[in-house]
Amino acid sequence: QVQLRESGGGLVQAGGSLRLSCVASGGSLSSNAMGWFRQAPGKEREFVACISANGLSEYYAEESLKGRFSVSRDNAKNTMYLQMNSLKPEDTAVYYCAAAATSLVPVTSPSEYIYWGQGTQVTVSS
Repeated sequence: QVQLRESGGGLVQAGGSLRLSCVASGGSLSSNAMGWFRQAPGKEREFVACISANGLSEYYAEESLKGRFSVSRDNAKNTMYLQMNSLKPEDTAVYYCAAAATSLVPVTSPSEYIYWGQGTQVTVSS
């Protein structure tokens, strides 16, 4: 059974940066697209970004995120990353990584993902 574990969350001031990591164990995900979602208190889980299985294609929820966030992966390490720069208080949420059933992007619906991590808290103070 594949397991995903996120790390790298924490408390940061507005304008700061964080790099989230998502490590897979129990199997290889080199054939699966992977994505990041986030869920703020009282809100639904929302799509943030995804990356194709081969790492050559990325897709972001909106153009504003693409300018601040960057998704990448290292299949040799079974790891996906989310580099977050110029963080804003509205980025505060629990961030989840997930692996999709397909190798291609875009994959934006949670229902298209088959494995999920437990989440890591990101808090951005103003």
